[in-house]
Amino acid sequence: MEKQIIKTIIAEKQAQVAEIELIKRPLKLEATANYVFVGLRRAGKSYMMYQHIQELIQTGLASIEDILYVNFEDERIAAIKAEELGLLLDSYREMYSGKPLIFLDEIQNIVGWEKFARRLADSKYKVFITGSNAQMLSKEIYTTLGGRFIAREVFPFSFQEYLSFHQVVLDKNWEYNDKRLQVRKLFDNYFYYGGFAETFKMDDKRSWINSLYQKILLGDVISRNEIRNENAMRFLVKKLAESVMQPSSLARIKNVLDSTGATISRNTLVDYLQYLTDACLTFGISNFSDKLTQKETLKKRYFFDNGLLNNFLFDPETKLLENIVAIDLKKKYPDDVFFYNKNVEVDFFIPKANRAIQVSYSINDALTREREIKALLKLAAIHDLKQLEIVTYDEESTIQENGSTIRIIPVWKWLLP
Repeated sequence: MEKQIIKTIIAEKQAQVAEIELIKRPLKLEATANYVFVGLRRAGKSYMMYQHIQELIQTGLASIEDILYVNFEDERIAAIKAEELGLLLDSYREMYSGKPLIFLDEIQNIVGWEKFARRLADSKYKVFITGSNAQMLSKEIYTTLGGRFIAREVFPFSFQEYLSFHQVVLDKNWEYNDKRLQVRKLFDNYFYYGGFAETFKMDDKRSWINSLYQKILLGDVISRNEIRNENAMRFLVKKLAESVMQPSSLARIKNVLDSTGATISRNTLVDYLQYLTDACLTFGISNFSDKLTQKETLKKRYFFDNGLLNNFLFDPETKLLENIVAIDLKKKYPDDVFFYNKNVEVDFFIPKANRAIQVSYSINDALTREREIKALLKLAAIHDLKQLEIVTYDEESTIQENGSTIRIIPVWKWLLP
């Protein structure tokens, strides 16, 4: 790898990062910590780093010459190997005399990158890293990095951030004035096309989202993991999308794939599902009442963004509603979201928060209303729950029954603080 190429990349990024226009997001970082940002491709990980750089410059804590930023998806540096990563510092030192702040974008493309990152941290460099692979948060990486980095999972824009992009500021009584209609109208678009900021001003959002999906599938899943049976992987993603809301065992998923002719072994299926999770495309939640082995083999699986899920569906509303609730709960309770299915079925159960949630597009039908309420009350009696909710698309009320309060709330309101 030639230093001249690296120097050119450093100079180009300095010019780009200082001038790029940002949609600012909430970002609180410890001044002395190093960070790893991990999440779905195009969710905004790089822009988090751009935002931090601009804030450092604006507050006088750094100058643009202090920035060493390298994107490892740049084809000019794609062939660099882990043992050559030291050239980044060598090249910087030939350009500037100070100690740089180091930003390494999509570094998971370099096998063995974590040892270089640890060496930087041990040498007291401030380091910020992004990656589109959840393996970066695995126990092995944590062990190698030795507690020297704080991990941050980055999601596409929340509904609150989407409103901020559209310059909607919610006052104390927004529910009772014209803001309510504005929020409701904007939510329809967010509900179907998700939180990828690049689509917010686009007319043809679906084409962009489909292109992103192909990039994730072909690059982050199939190519990275050297998958030979591409058709089986494509069928698998499609079937997972169609099965959102339904617990699916490994055996059931395999039988569905076998019926399409996309036959794979059980072990291969386990690997494929893990690859989709690693690429931050899908995630699963387990049944709280299952034994440990069942928790791993029977899950409800969701997509990290409604726009990606909607890419596969016709008449998608009920699936999109539950999916958007699942995303929000995963953000708030990363390791404490379950469904419950033992003598009673409840969509979401958060034991540490004493909270249970049913999701129903509408409960105007008397039988549906009775079913959802009865399930929550039964679970509340078992686990002494404090917060019971039914999330709908556009219905709202409060129910008092058996000493419990059940809040029925429209999803566009439920998603806001």
